Amino acid sequence: QLQLLESGGGSVQTGGSLRLSCVASGYTGSNYCMAWFRQAPMKEREGVASINSIHGSTQYADSVKGRFTISQDNEQTVILQMRNLKSEDTGMYYCAAELYWKRPQLERPADFPYWGRGTQASVSS
Repeated sequence: QLQLLESGGGSVQTGGSLRLSCVASGYTGSNYCMAWFRQAPMKEREGVASINSIHGSTQYADSVKGRFTISQDNEQTVILQMRNLKSEDTGMYYCAAELYWKRPQLERPADFPYWGRGTQASVSS
């Protein structure tokens, strides 16, 4: 059973940066698509970024392009570097995973069966 654990959230001012980490355990190999989602109060969960651990290809939501970077630090760890943060980036950030060959889509959270418990990121002006 794949388990995901997020860390790195916190409170920053507008324009600041945060670095989120997701550590995976309980699996073998590196054959997953890893993704970050976020959910603000009273809003639906939305995909932020994903990375295919086999090909290294990445995908970003339009709202974070040019500001966020997703990367694979090692076989177990995925990083979301967030820069030039805005108040609308505030929310609970979740790490998610699915086998890459199932082609999970960032636009569809239901495509991802494995989830962490989340880490809070708060951006204030």
